[in-house]
Amino acid sequence: MDGILTRLSLREIEILVDSLESKSLRSPFTEVGFKQVFGNNTGPEVFRALQHLSSQTFTDDQILISLNILKSDREKRGKSISDAVSLVWTGPEAPGIINRDTKVVVQELFSKAKESVLVAGFAVYQGRDVFKALATQMDSNPNLKVSMYLNVQRRHMDTTASEYLLQDFSDKFKKKDWPGKRLPEVFYDPRSLSVNTDKKAALHAKCIVVDRKISFVSSANFTEAAQERNIEAGVLVDSIEFSEQLQSHFETLVHTAYLKPIPKIMESK
Repeated sequence: MDGILTRLSLREIEILVDSLESKSLRSPFTEVGFKQVFGNNTGPEVFRALQHLSSQTFTDDQILISLNILKSDREKRGKSISDAVSLVWTGPEAPGIINRDTKVVVQELFSKAKESVLVAGFAVYQGRDVFKALATQMDSNPNLKVSMYLNVQRRHMDTTASEYLLQDFSDKFKKKDWPGKRLPEVFYDPRSLSVNTDKKAALHAKCIVVDRKISFVSSANFTEAAQERNIEAGVLVDSIEFSEQLQSHFETLVHTAYLKPIPKIMESK
């Protein structure tokens, strides 16, 4: 088995197996397909590895059998830190470093959610593109619950009443940032709207929790630049314990009213 394949995490091997089983990746292999699954850095390396196997007369089924053997071996050895935690990156790549692209990871998490999604972010821009996969999944699955925790900004020296700032935020979110028919629950930190600079605070966390099982914590906002062009670093954590802890923290802040729902955000678009 090629070197790059043995260096993939268990989750990455599972993604590769799923892609071959579903035939979203199949011979003749193309580099573009692997970039869509693994990103611009790791994708070409995995592509070259499978292309090499294919050139050695391995069929897709034989490659799949080999990968399933590798997957079973990893599972028997138990999950290592590299299986549970993956580097996720936006920006210029470092040769030889295995990582996942931020945009690829975010869209994968959104598209595979079944029960719940928590999204926390400081800035949202061109949200209709960023959240398209999540909105599609939410519209197709009536049981999927999506909770978003977003920052509502009061600009410096702005004395506009908080209720008007919240109304503007709600209107913009529904018209420009959310592409789906069903709307998520959206919460904010009331301190972000304080006119007293000594008490003002921002909801600056950027993370995703899916099905209370897997979490993504990153420096990247939910903007096109952060997802595709900036230098951003994050970690994908495949841990039920960590995901429960992260989600429960946000839910407790809602329960104790530190975070509050944005009025009218749940009204029809």
